[in-house]
Amino acid sequence: MMIVTVMVGAFFGAMARFGIGQLVKVWTTSVFPWATLFVNVTGSFWLGYLYAAEVSHQLLLGIGVGFLGSFTTFSTFKLEVMRFVTKDWLRFGLYLLVTYVFGLIAAYIGYHVG
Repeated sequence: MMIVTVMVGAFFGAMARFGIGQLVKVWTTSVFPWATLFVNVTGSFWLGYLYAAEVSHQLLLGIGVGFLGSFTTFSTFKLEVMRFVTKDWLRFGLYLLVTYVFGLIAAYIGYHVG
């Protein structure tokens, strides 16, 4: 049952991330990876919230591991960072800083809200 819970959460997390990516493409033509930044920061908030709220193990698996695990994306973040490192040092530094700082702040706030 745990595997099914994670799988269902992962399906919806991946679909949510894909949907946000598509919306961002419609709203902006910027080369800055706004969609990845958004999903990683909001995912950090919600994982901090879940951890502090002491939700059931089943809910933590479904939402924390499944949904948020597939909603957020470390690998895409790293690929986008590598694209900037060869072309635009300012965006490279800004993206790294904003993602890590805002992600930590979001997780902290989520933890304290939870």
